[in-house]
Amino acid sequence: MERICFEGWSNCLRLFNSEIELVITTDVGPRIIRCGFKNKQNLFHISDVEKGKTGGNQWHIYGGHRLWHSPEAAPRSYSPDNSSVEYNWNGKTLRLRQNTETTTGIQKEMDITLDSEINHVKIVHRLINSNLWAIETSPWAITAHAAGSTAILPQEPYIDPAEDLLPARPVVLWNYTHMNDKRWTWGNKYILLKHDPSIPSEQKIGILNKQGWSACLLDDTIMIKRFGFDTDAVYPDYGSNNEVYVNESLLEVETLGPLSKILPSESVEHTEDWYFVTLDNRPDVETDSAVDDHILPFISAFIR
Repeated sequence: MERICFEGWSNCLRLFNSEIELVITTDVGPRIIRCGFKNKQNLFHISDVEKGKTGGNQWHIYGGHRLWHSPEAAPRSYSPDNSSVEYNWNGKTLRLRQNTETTTGIQKEMDITLDSEINHVKIVHRLINSNLWAIETSPWAITAHAAGSTAILPQEPYIDPAEDLLPARPVVLWNYTHMNDKRWTWGNKYILLKHDPSIPSEQKIGILNKQGWSACLLDDTIMIKRFGFDTDAVYPDYGSNNEVYVNESLLEVETLGPLSKILPSESVEHTEDWYFVTLDNRPDVETDSAVDDHILPFISAFIR
């Protein structure tokens, strides 16, 4: 780990191994503001008009990877993260701790562990209830990917109706979701959402992802997320543990933990594992067969 200046923030932390690096802000956040292979493009979106800003009472998108609490509500979800965060580095894991949110009584923590041997990052997201009363919420990990990214969500495996007549899982729509938007590809095996800077409208869906993975492709780099699914849990947003969102600036891949009742002074955790692969050439991933050819071999290697 080393301390660096990055995009106008003076006190950032850089975690790196022989191939990949993460840059984490401590002037605001906690945020992972850069992620990717060394000397290659940032896989994460950074807001051109908000980079380097600190302070104030208005919430800023900033970019990168952040921790929220679900279900989404304003102003609760939009509590500003504009102040400096505490951090501790034990030589293996970096722990980031935000001050308790004055409007919610919730304190956010992230534990970030970068593997020294393989291109793997483990992130434990933690919500701590600092109130004198119990609260119910879900930890919500949100990654804002850079322009041009494509999100990949797995469908449930095909089962002949003669063998199973029950529904497989929910697909949740927002009021502004248009399923015929050209950025969507509704395949039999995968759902794709592609960022297109020429289209300003917003799109979003949620799913109950029982397969435990999603992926995002940017040029020749794949970022794979692995996360949990609990058959006995209740998830927010009509049962969603995985959501994707796009607008003209960015594409978000989001995962959610179960809705939990958190007693005073107690906490709840949600873990993501990230894996990174760089390809020899940029593949055109617009069909199920293309995902099978270019993405699935790496999913099979990492998701067991």
